Amino acid sequence: MHEPGPGRSETVVVTGASSGIGRDTALRYASRHARLVLASRSRETLQTVANECLAAGAAAVLVQATDIAESDQVQRLFDTATARFGQLDIVIQCAAITAFSRFEDLPVAVFDSIVRTNLLGSANVARCALVHFQGTGTGHLVLIGSLLGTAAAPYQSAYVVSKFGLNGLVRLLRQENQHHRGIRVHGVYPGPVDTPVYQTAANYFGRAPRVPPTAVSPETIVAKIVRATGRRRSSERQVGWMNRPAILAYRLIPSLYDAAIGPFLRAVAFTSGPTESNSGNVYTAPPADITAPVINEAGRPAS
Repeated sequence: MHEPGPGRSETVVVTGASSGIGRDTALRYASRHARLVLASRSRETLQTVANECLAAGAAAVLVQATDIAESDQVQRLFDTATARFGQLDIVIQCAAITAFSRFEDLPVAVFDSIVRTNLLGSANVARCALVHFQGTGTGHLVLIGSLLGTAAAPYQSAYVVSKFGLNGLVRLLRQENQHHRGIRVHGVYPGPVDTPVYQTAANYFGRAPRVPPTAVSPETIVAKIVRATGRRRSSERQVGWMNRPAILAYRLIPSLYDAAIGPFLRAVAFTSGPTESNSGNVYTAPPADITAPVINEAGRPAS
């Protein structure tokens, strides 16, 4: 089990903390009385999550609006976190965006933005985390990938491309950090998860996405994240009851998988009614003032 040291709460950085898996991850570590650093593009939403974390038992919370696709903002996040809390023990990268569309119908700028956030953004977070961990000699880095980074599926081309890249990033980071005995790199790969992503995603498909019946709860993913950060070794885990059957079909009977996956998704993952094209949350920008005060145990700004 990872221990932060006698008399000190563990310090946990969560990116993509404003909703979904990131929010639930922050709340779980809050219940463990961790000191939290919460990041996403929305300062206002982060403040709400910070208050929830304090109510759940967090020792302290720092919020900072951060677009992980921008490397300078990620560096500022880590500089601010270490200036306030010193050593960082766990870094969990949950931030991701997606779009539903056939590949050729997806605007180039939307495709590029998704890949930039999901893949290059994850690389930005990983780089800062590993540099910090190499300085302290210890730490857990968790990157949230997807089943769609192992088994491709239609209508989310940019997301699939970014998550395939992320799986490769996790593996090579594990390889490069084998000699750092105190540094662990974990990949957690969920299947469908019941989160707000289906409502906030960009959509150029003509039909609205919906939570598929195969989706698991965010709490299921959070449990695997917490378990990973208790391990003494790096790890990779598929999460979801349909992951392994889907991967086996993808690898062993590819022609059948390719023929079936499109009709299956059109039947279970989209509503029948039409919807207008929109860019969803792809271009949501962080506010001009990208910092917010540390909140102490009493819920007041710390001095």
